[in-house]
Amino acid sequence: MTESHAIAGVPMRWVGPLRISGNIATTETHVPLATYESPLWPSVGRGAKISMLVEQGIVATLVDERMTRSVLVEATDTLTAYRAARAVEARFDELREVVRGCSRYAELIGVRHEITANLLFIRFEFTTGDASGHNMATLASDALLKHLLETVPGISYGSISGNYCTDKKATAINGILGRGKNVVTELLVPREVVADVLHTSAEKVVQLNIRKNMLGTLLAGGIRSANAHFANMLLGFYLATGQDAANIVEGSQGVTMAEDRDGDLYFSCTLPNLIVGTVGNGKGLDFVETNLTRLGCTADRAPGENARRLAVIAAATVLCGELSLLAAQTNPGELMRAHVQLERGNTTAKVGV
Repeated sequence: MTESHAIAGVPMRWVGPLRISGNIATTETHVPLATYESPLWPSVGRGAKISMLVEQGIVATLVDERMTRSVLVEATDTLTAYRAARAVEARFDELREVVRGCSRYAELIGVRHEITANLLFIRFEFTTGDASGHNMATLASDALLKHLLETVPGISYGSISGNYCTDKKATAINGILGRGKNVVTELLVPREVVADVLHTSAEKVVQLNIRKNMLGTLLAGGIRSANAHFANMLLGFYLATGQDAANIVEGSQGVTMAEDRDGDLYFSCTLPNLIVGTVGNGKGLDFVETNLTRLGCTADRAPGENARRLAVIAAATVLCGELSLLAAQTNPGELMRAHVQLERGNTTAKVGV
């Protein structure tokens, strides 16, 4: 193997099993996580254990899906940009046919726009089958842009990407409109499980979620986000399943909710920007194919169904790690003790820390 084709080895373990139900999949499965942060494995494992102690497990509901690409065109003036935007809206059916002519799986499902001075930003929204859809959306948008430049008067090329998508950046528009799969996960944890497995109470978790995730994030200036560490689980899952890991930037946006229901803990994670696919670049690696197959995401299903299954498994994995970390942080010293024990045990013996 030449140096230019070397593969970086990231430690990976299978965690679980975890139990999932909902509108996409009802399953029990282990999940792969590739990470250098070794405490993540037992942390997610603790959340997975709890899911197995609840009859429904983690209820994962996919509420929306769309991949986006925004193009930028320059108009002679604002009025011309406005008329061009109205023309785009009026020609929606025509634009759908343009997309169908350049892709078997991409389907145009929405168009939004923003006008600033004489600049028109057009955000195209697509479904993309089992692919995460970056390249498919760009290819379709390129065809749409060419068509618009040829048929709409007064506009000229600005860019194939106008940053109104928004790809691999934390923005309000993604949090509001979504990019990728929008999945909401829920888990109702009985009070005895909260006490025996999480070593805390529903009241403490709810209070910490309000003070840390919601108020702390507000004070820090977070964008459409209130969670402890969605990115940790997403990165581990993305690396193990051949995803574009940079998409954890928008994927980390999301909201954690917790309610004390008479001692039982209702816990929910909303992830509006899960960008995952089961075909496409990165999926041909042997370990990725093996992992996707073990997750049940390479079966002979209608286009899009494998990717939706992968998305709800990813979202359930996020909930497992989020719940475990928040519970640990309600107890003084628990988080650091776990890190010292799991990450620094061998190192301290060598360096005498």
